[in-house]
This record gives sequence, C-alpha cells and structure tokens, in this order.
Amino acid sequence: MSRFGPGLLVSARDGTATVVISNPDRRNAMTVAMARALPGVLAGLAAAPGVRVLVLTGEGGTFCAGADISEFTGPGAVREAQEAMGAAEQALAAFPLPTLAAVRGSCVGGGCQLAAACDLRFAAEGARFGVTPARLGIVYPAASTRRLVELAGPSTAKYLLFSAELIGHERALRTGLVDEVLPEAELDARVREFAQVLRSRSQLTQRAAKEFAAAEPTPERLAHWARQAAECGEATEGATAFLERRVPRFPWPEGVG
Repeated sequence: MSRFGPGLLVSARDGTATVVISNPDRRNAMTVAMARALPGVLAGLAAAPGVRVLVLTGEGGTFCAGADISEFTGPGAVREAQEAMGAAEQALAAFPLPTLAAVRGSCVGGGCQLAAACDLRFAAEGARFGVTPARLGIVYPAASTRRLVELAGPSTAKYLLFSAELIGHERALRTGLVDEVLPEAELDARVREFAQVLRSRSQLTQRAAKEFAAAEPTPERLAHWARQAAECGEATEGATAFLERRVPRFPWPEGVG
C-alpha cells in the first residue's frame, strides 16, 4: 500500500483497488488537502489496467469523522472545505466501476457524504452514522442532500440533517443507508468476497447500470450502449457459459466505457 498525497493510502490487488482514509490523529477527518487529492487518485485508478472494483475505507477502527474542523478558520475556510469535499464526492459518485464503502466506527459528516457516494455500503456492527452541519450552522450541499434522500428516504435524511444526531447500524440498515451489517471481525472478508463476485460479473452490465441509475440517459447514450453490447460479445459469452455450466470469461476491453 502506498501513500498518495496527504492522508490517502492506495493499493490494488487482484482487480480490487483500495483507498484508505488515513488521518488517525484526527479520527480520519478529511482535510482540504485530502479532499482535493481524492479526485486525482480516483482518476488514476479508473484508468489502471485490471482494476474492476474500488473499496473505500478508513484506517483502524474509524471510517471518517468528517471534515477537519480545525481548518475552519479564516475567511472562506468553510466554503473552501465544502467545495473540496463536493468535488471529492462527485468524483467518487462518477467513478465508472462499482464502489464499496467498508465502514467501521464513526461515519460522520463528510465521511457519511463519501460513503453515500459509493454504490454500496458494508458496515461493521457498532458503526455510527451522522450528517452534522446543523451543529455548525452550515448549509449542506444540495447534491449531497438529494443523494442522502434518495438513499435513506426523506424522513431519515431530515432526521439526520435537522438534528445532527447519530444513528446506529440497525437504523442505517433498516432505512437503506447501509446494505449489509457484519460482525466487526467478518467485515473485511465479506467485502473481499463481494468484490470478487463483482469482478466476475459483466462490466458491460455494471457500467451501463451505473450510468442509467445516475441520470436519465440521452438517446445518444442509449445508442452508445447498444453499440457496446453488440460489439463486445459479453452477452454471447454469458449465454454460452450458462449453457456449458461454467464461469463466464467476459471479454470487455479495458478502458472502454
């Protein structure tokens, strides 16, 4: 695992890239420098040969305690932090491959913002989630608010945003804020197992589904995906593998999207 810029540890193995939020002295709080570095890290991983899945997690027993509030000093500091976090969130949401958040401990503020931008969230028992701008008198970004509403529903989103209270893994699972909850000792193995499942599936299906879920596709994008489906041969391989009772070997070319 190598350090990429301030507070981000990056590795790639067997088709899974892992980004670790690493600021342990501040409970993995995101500094402006860390948030600014994340889009570049993601762009590099999206273009890396062989990467099929991204896992975002935190160092040690905490996912991310939010933005580093010690930086909220001086004129424009809050806006600067929000803009950097917004760009990091958007880069994560736009990452072309499946993204998984592996959450332990606190997932609060900007940390919850990043986790919500991932496609799926796996949490350890005891994880706690919160969106806390109401403690600081900050307007939560509109795009982040909509994402939270779409993910957890309007009631839970309002509960989190209005109160700045934290919720436990039970309510997070019940409302859809997380997808699975595991005993802490089983979280890493489950994330590795599910990443392997995703790596074995059709990248054509995954990329098109991710794009369609994000926004209504234009006629041009629909035509694009129809061409990709016709040219890449994944449907033929999937049907052949099914009939031959074997694991498919999907031929999707690297870097096509």
